Amino acid sequence: MTATAAARVAAVRHRRVFVLLSSVQTTLIFTLAALAVPLPRIGREFGLERADLILLSAAYGLTFGALVLFGGRLADRYGGRRALTAGLVLFATASAAAPLAPGIGALLAARFAQGAGAALVAPAAMAVLRAVFPSPAAYGRAMATWGGLSVLGATAGNLLSGVISELFSWRWSFAVPLVVAVAALALTPRLLPTTAPNRQRRLDVPGALLATGGIVLASYGLVVTDARPWSSAGVLVPLLGGAALLAAFWFAERLARDPLLPPRFLLDRRRALALTAIALSACGTAMTFVVLSLHLQQGRDWSQTQTSAAFVPFAVALIASGRAAGPLIGRYGARAVTSAGLGTGAAGLVLLAFTGLDAHTWYAYGLLPGLVLLPAGVAASFAGAAVLATEGVSRQRTGLAGGVLNTAMEVGPTVLFAVLLTLGSDASSLAATGAALAVVALLNHRTK
Repeated sequence: MTATAAARVAAVRHRRVFVLLSSVQTTLIFTLAALAVPLPRIGREFGLERADLILLSAAYGLTFGALVLFGGRLADRYGGRRALTAGLVLFATASAAAPLAPGIGALLAARFAQGAGAALVAPAAMAVLRAVFPSPAAYGRAMATWGGLSVLGATAGNLLSGVISELFSWRWSFAVPLVVAVAALALTPRLLPTTAPNRQRRLDVPGALLATGGIVLASYGLVVTDARPWSSAGVLVPLLGGAALLAAFWFAERLARDPLLPPRFLLDRRRALALTAIALSACGTAMTFVVLSLHLQQGRDWSQTQTSAAFVPFAVALIASGRAAGPLIGRYGARAVTSAGLGTGAAGLVLLAFTGLDAHTWYAYGLLPGLVLLPAGVAASFAGAAVLATEGVSRQRTGLAGGVLNTAMEVGPTVLFAVLLTLGSDASSLAATGAALAVVALLNHRTK
């Protein structure tokens, strides 16, 4: 075989690996959004209170965000392919159990387990991707595309879940993650390269326990504010306990010989900008899906299928912007594209907040402009931020970079959801204009 033919074969194999891993990553975020549209129907079926619905909506993202840092360390220590396989097994098992859930307890357990599996899969996939594209230039191009996969998965989850739940049942939404996970497990031995473990890396179990406990407690404290006053012990104890654990985690990491999250890793300016952009973009997208889904179904009496169809322009703009982001990053740089994407996305969010939630405003005038601008900006900011977050990271710390990136992506929306969903006394109040103003105010506060 000539060198040219060998290079062509390698290129085809690399594309297949990227398609497989990107399908897995997209599915992880699809699963996060799979219950967003049918959530009211699940509540009626199981007779749930609003606090139960909030916990159900947050369960997957809670364990995903809380455990993904430790998942990154496991991927770095034991090898990306091995960690990916273990995570896929857990993810597939939970995805098979979720549609069989007879009640809220079993469904919550399945969602928590799904999130734990995703926390291992996401950073492991990035570690394998680094092994496939070892050169910085090739890896940077791959990450420019990788950055937009998460918001694409969230959009697909919102589009398909409504259609599936209305035509069949919300339980069939779990068929997508189950099929993808099983297919990935079958293809992994054939397509994915073996990644060398790094046994010298310590697991830092104390750091993992502190970080996980802090995130879970603080998030739980925010969730229960819907049913209890902020001054109650049921809210203050988990909130203060979570804050104390996170503070202990930060100090412990400064003293650890091989910390789970080296403080210097976050102090890099490029990485700080990237993580901020990812958190803000994820929050804006997540808020849009939740608030508009409730508004269209409860404020305008739209069906689930109509609600899903309303986001089709969102998906089109997202894909178009994602395809354009790579060349733009190559020409103008990741920092410029990230900043421009944040500005564009913020403009779309403002339009949605001030015109989209008026029940008497036409779709084409009130919603469509924001549903185009927001995804265009989000796709660009995600793509640029993914490149910035992984620039200069050694191969031995790719799992760490993946863990940090996914933590910013998951924890931000989960915490903000809990805050937003406690602003009103009932779910329908989210469809009011006042909620939109609160969203904008919160976003402005976070960007200062």
